[in-house]
Amino acid sequence: MALDIKDYALIGDCHTGALVGLDGNIDWLCLPRFDSASTFGALLGNADHGRWRVGPRDSKHCTSREYRDDTFVLVTHWSTSTGEVDVIDFMPHGDRRADLVRRVVGVSGTVAMEQVLRVRFDYANAVPWVRQSPRHAEGHESALLAVAGPDALVIRGPELRPDDHVHRSNFEVSAGEVVDIVLTWHPAHREPPPALNVDDQLEATEEWWRDWAERCAVSGPYERAVRRSLLVLRALTHEDTGGIVAAATTSLPEQLGGVRNWDYRYVWLRDAALTLEALMLHGYELEAQEWRTWLLRAIAGDPADMQIMYGLAGERRLGETTIESLPGYRGSAPVRVGNGAAQQFQGDVFGEVMLALEQARAIGVPEDSFSWSLQVALMNRLVEARETDDHGIWEIRGPVRRFTHSRAMMWAAFASAVRAVEEHGLKGPVDVWRAQCEELRAEIEEHGFDPELGSFVQYYGATHVDASLLQLAQIGFVEPDDPRMLGTVAAIERELMRDGLLLRYRAESGVDGLPGDEHPFLACSFWLVEQYARSGRREDATRLMDRLVGLANDVGLLSEEVDPVTGDHFGNTPQAFSHLALVRAADAIAGAAEDRGQDSDGS
Repeated sequence: MALDIKDYALIGDCHTGALVGLDGNIDWLCLPRFDSASTFGALLGNADHGRWRVGPRDSKHCTSREYRDDTFVLVTHWSTSTGEVDVIDFMPHGDRRADLVRRVVGVSGTVAMEQVLRVRFDYANAVPWVRQSPRHAEGHESALLAVAGPDALVIRGPELRPDDHVHRSNFEVSAGEVVDIVLTWHPAHREPPPALNVDDQLEATEEWWRDWAERCAVSGPYERAVRRSLLVLRALTHEDTGGIVAAATTSLPEQLGGVRNWDYRYVWLRDAALTLEALMLHGYELEAQEWRTWLLRAIAGDPADMQIMYGLAGERRLGETTIESLPGYRGSAPVRVGNGAAQQFQGDVFGEVMLALEQARAIGVPEDSFSWSLQVALMNRLVEARETDDHGIWEIRGPVRRFTHSRAMMWAAFASAVRAVEEHGLKGPVDVWRAQCEELRAEIEEHGFDPELGSFVQYYGATHVDASLLQLAQIGFVEPDDPRMLGTVAAIERELMRDGLLLRYRAESGVDGLPGDEHPFLACSFWLVEQYARSGRREDATRLMDRLVGLANDVGLLSEEVDPVTGDHFGNTPQAFSHLALVRAADAIAGAAEDRGQDSDGS
């Protein structure tokens, strides 16, 4: 059985990522990309669905683990009855290959180690044909070749012996000794790549991550959490294409045993745009340029065909299918590959994209004729689509509606386009866009706000709220201390708070067309922190922020949702949306502290 979701750490090479458990198992790895079929899929089943263990024979749970400084080099420490040992797991960065290294280092005494390898390609549909490579050809202790269909692996290290579709090795490590195990994926029709120089790759990988982190402009009481969150966002960014996946996994459930299991290994325009803003505000201008280039490629063509999500390289065909070969995380079926939401209309995406591109302009990323003309085309498309009901930010699978949040984000898109003309001198039908802004504002104020409730509502005609309404202040539709916003916050606290954390909305209302419930959504609680900080509730902001940061796992990772009582993580992990919302919340608290300092100085 898979571990608790919070018991996994991510290692990655900015092309894909592996989840390493506290027990020394790698239970999830897709090669060579995030959205490739799994090679190790035990996360969504059991050991027979693919798993790779390296750890002491007599210990099933590590003593401690941590990332080396600002990197994704994971050091897992084991203390046993006969000695201590470290396992250093990392995926080399920059070698243009798909490698995973498990280095075993003796710390004290002598530790009996085991390696148990179960390779299961294609979401556990393909058990590979495995053979030993001639030692004299490899020049290594052992090299195992595994092939099935288009996929092949070579595993170099202590000799692995077959045992009923499993391969095992036992070896000992004494103080000062080093044993390297390297797994390399390659297309089956090609020869295996040569062996790595692990020392060189480890040094280069650590240096690359540290150099990237040194560019991070961040300070304050949450500096460590913000820095790790920004590193997570970088790790989820595909280096070749610039696409930012929403998470490294598919089908981790929002409720154990439920059906709310989705594939997040794709690029949502919303998530990517918000990630871009978080990176830009902390000194990462190059990433802004790369993402804008990705965006322009992905949505190029007829603006009417714009999707809310794409593949890593901008692929449009993301049809949702069920994978029968994987039973699901602790029996939570179905396991899905692809995402049907790709065909939904979500009006809020226009706002997120335009605001991100506006932020890029603000930090000095120059517009060119292609980038601005595409934005003009998007705005023309939005004029045509403005009267279209949508599925909303939460991708509901129930009836389309006029969600207040979506309408406000449409307003934000037009407002951003107006500012582009008036403040940056770009050319466009500003009078049309300004009129759209004014009409949308009047419409939202009339239909999206309930005077009797004193609150904005989830959708026109509703009498309940949605946590996405917290973004109305973030985009400038209302001020954070506007009485209507304060009334909305009070309603959100009253209706959506579960043990101190926020739900996205009330699932029992039936609005999303799905059975079952879900846990509080971490990004929403971080939005509440931001709202508290910007509306003068600084102590509430800090109190909630401290709790949320404390919900990260032992290496600083957050999933999509959390059980507020047990602290267990739910949903796909690590979740970009949660980490970027953490960054925004920390920035809001820092900004509130700065404003308070200025006020106390009388300036």
